[in-house]
Amino acid sequence: MNIFVGNLSLDVTDEELRREFMAFGQVMSVVIMDDKYSCGGQSRGYGFVEMASKSEGEAAIISLQGKILRGKVIDVIGALPLSPKRDTGSLHGKRGRPSTSKGSQIRY
Repeated sequence: MNIFVGNLSLDVTDEELRREFMAFGQVMSVVIMDDKYSCGGQSRGYGFVEMASKSEGEAAIISLQGKILRGKVIDVIGALPLSPKRDTGSLHGKRGRPSTSKGSQIRY
């Protein structure tokens, strides 16, 4: 189960977030989103935790919603599953160009 964790302190680490969720079951992955354009890759204040089972994830959501972590009240909600394709649902292909039905290239 994929879980969104918001309103994180900028100082929270992946390992610290993993420890919070491990109390409820097996944690498959933890990713705290960062700003790739800032010099130090500063945290954006949210992340995702993937739990091994839905029941463990739901228990974690119920227990951790509203918990204070490093001085901030965190938001914990179920997230949509990650998509294996990057452009799924997009009306445009790569670089914002409209997709064509027969795969022919558009010339400008």
